Amino acid sequence: MAKKILIIDDDPDVVLALRMPLESNGYEVHEAHSQETGLKAVDTVQPDLIVLDVMMETHTAGFQLALKLHGPTAEEEHQRIPILMLTAVHQTTPLRFSPDEDYLPVDAFIEKPINPKRLIEEITRLLKK
Repeated sequence: MAKKILIIDDDPDVVLALRMPLESNGYEVHEAHSQETGLKAVDTVQPDLIVLDVMMETHTAGFQLALKLHGPTAEEEHQRIPILMLTAVHQTTPLRFSPDEDYLPVDAFIEKPINPKRLIEEITRLLKK
């Protein structure tokens, strides 16, 4: 059975750019386009991995969703799902982020624009954990 990947991103072009290499590598791809629909999709899809954008309806929507899914009050079944966060923040601002168990509970970051080979390598690595 194919591993399920949930893409949570409000940009349809980015979703398509992610979907194509994922599906061609045998993954079952689902999508959501906001923090709210993403949270609902986590429960309905029960993905093996989440690809999460930082900036959606707000500049911090991805961070907020990561905290809901992996923070101290998150449901146990949500905490087991690896999160790969997509960001262009490092290119557009002087801010620097990295995974942090308390403040930014994601498993890895990948920079936009997305290199498909790097995306598949990172997803493969995270799914092996």
